[in-house]
Amino acid sequence: VVPIGTLLTRAVQNPEIAAALPDTVAALAHWDRKAPPSDAAYAALAADMTKVADSDAMGALARRLNTEIPGYRSLVAKTARAMPLKNDDGAALTPAQTRDKLVELDSRWGDVAYWQAIAKNGSAYSPFYLLAALDHKQDGFGHIVPADPDQSIYLAIFGRTLVIGVAVTLFALLLGYPLAYWISTLSERRANLVMILVLIPFWTSVLVRVAAWIVLLQSEGLINKALLGTGLISHPLTLLFNRVGVYISMTHILLPFMILPLYSVMKSIPPTYQRAAVSLGSHPFAAFWRVYVPQTYPGVGAGALLVFILAIGYYITPALLGGPNDQMVSYYVAYFTNVTINWGMACALGGLLLAATLVLYAVYGRFTRTNVSLG
Repeated sequence: VVPIGTLLTRAVQNPEIAAALPDTVAALAHWDRKAPPSDAAYAALAADMTKVADSDAMGALARRLNTEIPGYRSLVAKTARAMPLKNDDGAALTPAQTRDKLVELDSRWGDVAYWQAIAKNGSAYSPFYLLAALDHKQDGFGHIVPADPDQSIYLAIFGRTLVIGVAVTLFALLLGYPLAYWISTLSERRANLVMILVLIPFWTSVLVRVAAWIVLLQSEGLINKALLGTGLISHPLTLLFNRVGVYISMTHILLPFMILPLYSVMKSIPPTYQRAAVSLGSHPFAAFWRVYVPQTYPGVGAGALLVFILAIGYYITPALLGGPNDQMVSYYVAYFTNVTINWGMACALGGLLLAATLVLYAVYGRFTRTNVSLG
């Protein structure tokens, strides 16, 4: 609970501007955001800049404002180097003189948009990162509007993540259901031997399995060589660095998570139910479909949820086997965490992924009316 709470909190934390420019934020509290702010706001900005000019807060302020308007970082750095502002004779400046000095230093301080960026982020908590993760933003007046087209990428990434998760879940179900059924019909000794083979992936590193698939799927790999040798294809198939490789490898890695819940449920279903249906005149397939399959729904639900939740959070497999258009949300969470050190954006993406998972879990439980447990 604590890590999840921390993640959700970091997604809305916005302390940089309030910590570095407290007097400026206070001076802009009642500003209408239409005309340039008052002289008092300029004086407060100069005073705040003087206090934090050589501190870490200035760097954090510059990074945060630069996410609002590209180039804001250079404006903040240029202004910080000019602090403190004084008259030619060394006397303190009046608020009006401070305004003139700042605009003379850089004309961007006369642009309302740069002040709006400060005003709308004056609170220590802000929906900035959550809105960005949903391809939206706040305009200069604080209204929520769609993000610029060149910054609207995350909804497509979430859609891609869900598509891959659903596809892998379906593939795992199509392969896992008949396999689990076959294992459930074996004698105990043979079933144990087959289950050992199913469990081997649990004992093998994911990196090892991914490396094995790279060997198998590459142009000179075993799969292409076998297909070329049989004459089924005339040139090697492209199975790496695309969606095909991602589907194949993720289905293989997550297949045991589908088989185990299914096998557990199937093993507990008495075979006498099907035999009774057949003895009453039902076709064997109809008896299987209408009598046996409904009893396996709890296993199907548990396996599907388990595979889907694991699939949408996968990172290493798409990163190594997929192309640029196959990366999921987890890739960007890692990118913002390790590369840009943007914890707010990373937590916002992770929080929305968690919310989507919980919503789908609730919807599934409501429509199936089954008590599916993951633990």
